[in-house]
Amino acid sequence: MWSAGDVIVPSFAYQAVDHKGNRRGGLLEAPSARAASSALESSGLFIVEISQPSQGVGATPRGGSERRAVLALTRALAALLAAGVPLARALSAARLSVPPRVAEIVDLIRREVERGSSLAAALSAQPQLFSPLYVGVVRAAEKSGELASGFNELAVTLERQQQLRDKLVSLSIYPILLATVGSAAVVLLIAVVMPRFVSLLEGTGASLPASTAFLLSLASVFRRYGVILPGLGVATVIAAGMLLRTERGAILKSRLLVQLPLVGALRRETLAGRFARLSGVLIHNGAPVLNALADAGASLADPLATREVERIRTQVREGSTLHGAIAAGTLFPPLLPQLVAVGEESGRLSIFLQRAAEMFERNTERSLERLVALLEPAMIVAFGGIVAFVALALLQAIYGLNAGGLR
Repeated sequence: MWSAGDVIVPSFAYQAVDHKGNRRGGLLEAPSARAASSALESSGLFIVEISQPSQGVGATPRGGSERRAVLALTRALAALLAAGVPLARALSAARLSVPPRVAEIVDLIRREVERGSSLAAALSAQPQLFSPLYVGVVRAAEKSGELASGFNELAVTLERQQQLRDKLVSLSIYPILLATVGSAAVVLLIAVVMPRFVSLLEGTGASLPASTAFLLSLASVFRRYGVILPGLGVATVIAAGMLLRTERGAILKSRLLVQLPLVGALRRETLAGRFARLSGVLIHNGAPVLNALADAGASLADPLATREVERIRTQVREGSTLHGAIAAGTLFPPLLPQLVAVGEESGRLSIFLQRAAEMFERNTERSLERLVALLEPAMIVAFGGIVAFVALALLQAIYGLNAGGLR
């Protein structure tokens, strides 16, 4: 959607047929669907379908393959436009760098551009690929006449986000593998090995220690409900996923993350870095501060952060400085408004926002590394403690049997 000052004008995707029977489609900016329909009908078109594209919430597409496809497309467009290739021709050439499914969408965008639509409007009709941040940067770059520079900024931003995402995945592999293997080993030990071993002791008629009896009761639960427990686990995961898709569930998750020990500080710095990066890129490419805040807030993929940015935007619209509005909240770290204040005072707001983003991103990486470094030995100690408890329970049973035999 396009924004002018404080007025947000939505874009509506339409499919229509003209008086010759030719099918037409595209985007139209209008205050409402009814107004868009009236405008199309007055131009002699018969409406087949009209809808407002839903806005994406992430800074990039959800799927990993789609994220990489958008990054490849952005790199190609940045290089082609910098070389002076016309936009429509650049889109035709850039489509060769992406998978066929994404290439079809690029073709749709190219056709809209050839019909006279702005590139930002054509991109906003594909929210599954292009986030509000992406569309906002392109819109600002089109207005400033620096489209190649805008795509170069987007490429750098998307590459940085992909690097952070890849690093998080690589750091998570070993803990997840350790947790999976350790959990399977513990379940096997309690549910299979323990009952077989203790059945030999029960045949002697000796009474079992409390620790051994507890483990046997636990093993009995595994045997009795072994078929139900996996299904219950899957159902719990599905229910949790459905809850998180609701607005209330997403807000609950967001609040929990920022309040947890260790994780809370990391989450705050992550959100601060993302907000500073997105708003800095938009302002650097010529977007007004209010527009930049609106697009950055919609791209944060965190309901709590989105609400916070909406509050900041409201205060800035009412006359507050950006750093004052940020400092009035509690979500972002105190360092962010200080850096923003220096940027506002020096007239280099976008530069200091991007410096703040780099600082918070580096802190996030270091914090993740420290967290994983602490998590790995903690998991080893936890699983080792469980195995030690099982071994101790067995030894107590054997000792009790031997002691009874000596009496």
